Amino acid sequence: MSLEPNAKLDIENILEGLEGYHPPRKGWTWRDVPTEGVNMGPFHFRDMSAPLKNSIGLPASKYFDHIDPQPSCVVTTEIASGRFEDDIRRMRMAAWHGADHIMVIRTTGQSHIDGLLEGTPEGIGGVPITRKQIRASRKACDLIEEEVGRPINFHSYVSGVAGPEVAVLFAEEGINGAHQDPQYNVLYRNVNMYRSFVDAAEAKAVMAGAGIFQIDGAHNANATAKAGWLVMPELMVQHGINCAFSVAAGMDRSLIGLSTVPPNSPPAPKLWYDLPYAVALRDFFSEFKMRAQQNTRYIEADIEEAVRTHTVDTLISMLTRADIQSTITPDEGRNVPWHYNNIRGVQTVKQTWAALDGIKELLTLNHEGPLGGMVRDLKERAVAFLEEVVEQGGYFAAVEQGFFVDSAKYPDRNGDGIARDGKGGVGAGSLVPRDPDYFAPVCSHFGHNHVPAGLDKACAPIRGCTLCVPEKIVYIDELDPEDSCDRRLEQTRPYRKGGLIRPEAEWAGDGTVLIQLFVPENEDIAPVYAVEMARKMGLADPEVINTMVLHPSEGCFVEVKGKVAFDIERSSLKIPEKEIILPEEVLRAAVKATGLRVVAGTVGEDEHSVGLREILDIKHGGIEKYGVKYTYLGTSVPIGKLVDAAIETGAQAILISTIISHNDVHRAQMRKLAELCREKGIRDRIVLIAGGTQVNRDMAAETGLDATFGRGTKGIHVVNAMVKVLRARGVV
Repeated sequence: MSLEPNAKLDIENILEGLEGYHPPRKGWTWRDVPTEGVNMGPFHFRDMSAPLKNSIGLPASKYFDHIDPQPSCVVTTEIASGRFEDDIRRMRMAAWHGADHIMVIRTTGQSHIDGLLEGTPEGIGGVPITRKQIRASRKACDLIEEEVGRPINFHSYVSGVAGPEVAVLFAEEGINGAHQDPQYNVLYRNVNMYRSFVDAAEAKAVMAGAGIFQIDGAHNANATAKAGWLVMPELMVQHGINCAFSVAAGMDRSLIGLSTVPPNSPPAPKLWYDLPYAVALRDFFSEFKMRAQQNTRYIEADIEEAVRTHTVDTLISMLTRADIQSTITPDEGRNVPWHYNNIRGVQTVKQTWAALDGIKELLTLNHEGPLGGMVRDLKERAVAFLEEVVEQGGYFAAVEQGFFVDSAKYPDRNGDGIARDGKGGVGAGSLVPRDPDYFAPVCSHFGHNHVPAGLDKACAPIRGCTLCVPEKIVYIDELDPEDSCDRRLEQTRPYRKGGLIRPEAEWAGDGTVLIQLFVPENEDIAPVYAVEMARKMGLADPEVINTMVLHPSEGCFVEVKGKVAFDIERSSLKIPEKEIILPEEVLRAAVKATGLRVVAGTVGEDEHSVGLREILDIKHGGIEKYGVKYTYLGTSVPIGKLVDAAIETGAQAILISTIISHNDVHRAQMRKLAELCREKGIRDRIVLIAGGTQVNRDMAAETGLDATFGRGTKGIHVVNAMVKVLRARGVV
């Protein structure tokens, strides 16, 4: 089975045979980054990975030989549709734009789950945590990575009291990366601290055995504290504790990543906080990988705001180091992230990375100035924080006293940190000491395991554990016939495989649309009006998701989310024949060979000139760019004057433009041009083209012209049409 770029992903096909599917590879994969750099088109890139086999470049790539440079870092996209069968469709879209680290996050956090689940219940669909969800997603990733030509790292979460069981599930099913940090359980989920660290030791051992890359969760402190920019020393201490514990549990340093989240955001002077923190963190933890992520705390609903901050964050990553560059969308954590916002996040990284390629060869950080002092100050505060933790009796004692997520600048304390009782919390009193002869016949097991002498592997007595013999894994399909992907796929089949089309933003056939508008009222009135307007437009469940005040009294920019309740049959759509644009070098050669010259003007009583001038002039990519010579006669030009000028100048083409269209004036002028050329005996040797806002491609045949163009026409379209007509006549 393989994917065809021009065919939709067949989800039902992916679900077939899952009971016998096992991942062809396990473990994390980094990008292929040539040491000599990458040559693409006319450019040499210094900090890029090997290009993809199939991809979609940035919008401006068409001006640069359609190159699609890929950053040297792994690029993350975070998906949370709540329906894994729609997640995998979005994975494919994201991979085509350059994402190779697919994280599927909430609806329900895995840390809330107390045991393994089966089937595909939508309530936990945001986190791939059942065997069927993982297998289907991993199988889809296998197909997608073959399509784009680069391995895809699939990621989830190992937390909560079910963490060890989940880690085993991930190791069995080929999950490549996962969050795992016992401090997250303690501070944010109130899991008993002893239970959390014992569970983490087992989970980390299993993850290490499967080559699963680990990302920690220290960043949650600056997303939770009242003043995130003041908890930077604590963040480094949390990173240090998890790194040291992970190494002690048997993880290779190359599998340990720090979730480096900048603590600040504009309008704060971001660089003066986030850059010193990034430098200090990388100095302290030079042996470990860095995963850079935007701080979700400061993201509002405005996509443009998120993109601007994300760009600055990527700049900081490139000035320091990011092995993984995460992307965040403004609806992450607030709504379900939408398809196109995932792609926007990936594009932001790709565009910034390409623009700043090799920046460290051109610029250096000035450690002799304020930066050096701020970096040293952060390091000293972090060391002092850790020393105090040790003096108070260690991490558990410090948590009990509320050391962590305190909003003061250390060494000051406000007394508002998160405090947990060492004897309380979820799972308290559940630890059982191992007997001296304890023996578990499984691999990747942490701690004392009394393996009988003479065995080369712990699982030999049972002829292999599920990590070694995947055929022993018991696969359970759906448990709930109602809350299942089968039922959901049945409902969406008309949109995925039938003939119906409906817009979507979260999952198939959801009908979600976004309306953007300016309302000339204040922020009390504007959103109320916007909702009422959306209702009158026929949108169901309209909701304002973003209001931006442009002036207290002059008005607001508003974005309204709603749903359309109707479908359109694909077969009812009249799809115009796709115009094939000849390569630019072919067009230039044809123009040069024929000495192509045109006469142009706005006809009738039309005084509009801008549109035609943009088709002609080199400044906006007009026909002049391709070597065409032109004579422009101005506005309100009689048809006869245009024809006479073409004869006098020896032009091979006449271009007319019409904007005014009452009483079909534009059609009348077009017909008159064709008729007059026939009367003059030049119709067979001259190309006739018309354009305008009321003109469409079908009007050429109707009016006797060679080509007609409407809105959005560029100079290359007109040159392409002229060359094709001349070719058909044997002139070229």
